[in-house]
Amino acid sequence: MGISERKERQRAELREQILRVARDMVMREGFDALSMRKLADAVEYAPATLYLHFENREAIARELCVRGFRDLLAALEPAATGEEPLARLSKLADAYVRFGLENPETYRLIFMEDAKLSTALFSDAPDAAGPRSFGVLVRVFEDLKSTGRIAEAAEPWMLAEVLWAGLHGLVSLRLTCTGFQGSPVDELTRVLVTTLVHGLPGLKAQAVG
Repeated sequence: MGISERKERQRAELREQILRVARDMVMREGFDALSMRKLADAVEYAPATLYLHFENREAIARELCVRGFRDLLAALEPAATGEEPLARLSKLADAYVRFGLENPETYRLIFMEDAKLSTALFSDAPDAAGPRSFGVLVRVFEDLKSTGRIAEAAEPWMLAEVLWAGLHGLVSLRLTCTGFQGSPVDELTRVLVTTLVHGLPGLKAQAVG
């Protein structure tokens, strides 16, 4: 291995170390605890060294957010294949909620800390992990529509947005309002999916407007 290759590997290893320590710091203490000086102390390098790898604290947060979306996508993908669409929808909803509750700081970082982070990542290329995660939800509604399980006039993209909003609401409520003694989250997830697909139980059809 040449000198330039060795230096490049060392640079990549230090960058990964910085991100690993930053992630641990966020997981333990929350995003507000992350600072370049505190991070430099933790990795035992001068702050100036960190700036050779990341422009600022926000750049580190963005990279952690990118990786958080990759983790979310990895959690959703196993539930996105090999099932009848309605069963797949339930599995996807469960996987989303489980990811949020089992990875609270990652979830807070990618969805609840800084709107600029998630907005920027969803403005990236469509093959980035954020848009792909949402695409997984869209496809299940497209499959429900193609198999006649939902109305021909239904909009899969809009239904995916409604599902996402509902799932995000369940997760964020559990993360931010821990004193609220509500129903079990798995039951709420089931009710959310059932209501979205079948409507409110016992609701009589009537004209709207």
